[in-house]
Amino acid sequence: MSAVNNSKRVREVVTTTPGVPATDGDGVRMTRIIGSQELNMLDPFLLLDAFESDQPQDYIGGFPSHPHRGFETVTYLLAGRMRHKDNAGNEGVIEPGGVQWMTAGKGIVHSEMPEQENGLLMGFQLWVNLPARAKMSEPGYQEYPPSETPLERHDNGTEIRVIAGTTSAGTRGVVSNEYVRPTYLDVTLPAGQVFEQPVDVADNTFIFVIDGELEIGDRSTALARRILGILSEGDHVIVKTVQGARFLLVSALPLKEPVARGGPFVMNTQQEIMQAFDDYRHNRF
Repeated sequence: MSAVNNSKRVREVVTTTPGVPATDGDGVRMTRIIGSQELNMLDPFLLLDAFESDQPQDYIGGFPSHPHRGFETVTYLLAGRMRHKDNAGNEGVIEPGGVQWMTAGKGIVHSEMPEQENGLLMGFQLWVNLPARAKMSEPGYQEYPPSETPLERHDNGTEIRVIAGTTSAGTRGVVSNEYVRPTYLDVTLPAGQVFEQPVDVADNTFIFVIDGELEIGDRSTALARRILGILSEGDHVIVKTVQGARFLLVSALPLKEPVARGGPFVMNTQQEIMQAFDDYRHNRF
């Protein structure tokens, strides 16, 4: 470890995955990076889907009305537009650089449909677990257009879209979550530059490479395009790139609670899952 890093516990790559091809909603093609047999979860992250296509048949069916209970869904777009509606009367359009952080809580029925008939649709959906005490909370949204999500610019050309958490320069994201205190950064790193970010030592942390190639940590472990890297324990993330890259850095405190899944519901026990299905069937959402 170099002298400059002596006071830091630098996180290293311990596991990588390209995810697996998947379809969801009405035939939407995607890559399931978290939430598959290859990587079931990374507490508190239950699922990460990446979608990217300029072929309308890959996304035009969208995600018609479906229920959720017990966790939060985070939709973040890089290209295209999606309209969401729910059974509480909420409606809006998510655009590139904008985010919708939805707390399903005790139950919500919503849809997310492409607001386009052609062109590139590209983005991510992340599921963040809720603790047992909050699983039956009231549903809610934290939704922000790109004009309200901070974009930190550096003289060296680095750009950081700050969805949640606080950068090393002090830029604070718009989303708040006191349960797992997440960091969610979209970083564009020019060729030959270095990015450093402190994270809570107790966090589970991952990096997903959107484009380019990265070198992670003091070991300079290579991470290629469309690959997710899970990082070791530590309090600092250090990323370098030779040719330039764009990536997500996502980090949060694990809940360390039992997880029971049933399709669109995530609770702590199987009995609670059965209750969720019964409540949905009887229109109690």
